[in-house]
Amino acid sequence: MKALLRSAAASSRHVIVLAVLLAGCSPGGDLPPIAAYRPGVYRLGVGDQVRIITYGDEQLTDDFRVSDSGTLALPLLGTEVAAGRTTEELARAIAKDLQTKAIIKDASVSVEVTAYRPIAVLGEVARPGQYPYSPGMTMLTAVAAAGGFTYRAIQGYAEVVRQEKSGSVEGKLDPQGYVAPGDVIKIEERLF
Repeated sequence: MKALLRSAAASSRHVIVLAVLLAGCSPGGDLPPIAAYRPGVYRLGVGDQVRIITYGDEQLTDDFRVSDSGTLALPLLGTEVAAGRTTEELARAIAKDLQTKAIIKDASVSVEVTAYRPIAVLGEVARPGQYPYSPGMTMLTAVAAAGGFTYRAIQGYAEVVRQEKSGSVEGKLDPQGYVAPGDVIKIEERLF
């Protein structure tokens, strides 16, 4: 009986060691967690589309897309840097430029995002592809937009490539973690 118990204990230790080793072998499992994204502080980026409303002057009200250089080409004002600014910061800068160039004495400008830059969802989802970003989107809502997980998917995390000021950053995102605009999300396949 003692020999049987020792054998069972040794087998259970081997199973535990094997499970720990296999868990470390999961694709993307060794990536560090990606820095948290705060959806309440949205900064404009390349590919965003904004509507600029200049009160009292319909000619200066229109839709604009942030160019590859992170700027907007505005009539009468020329080039305005948009990337990295909030909509409020951009509105203040445009109003100040309108006043400085004596185009409108007391300018009142509003900026709103009409189309966010998209995210991409790849790997073990029903419909991999590019999808519109929406504020407050999590990894799970991004996967839902892509048709849900396949039966082979690792559902506990996703690999994410995010563009930051310093360049591309890669990390791991948990299911309730917020997605940032422009993120590339990869759902990996289980090994067993």
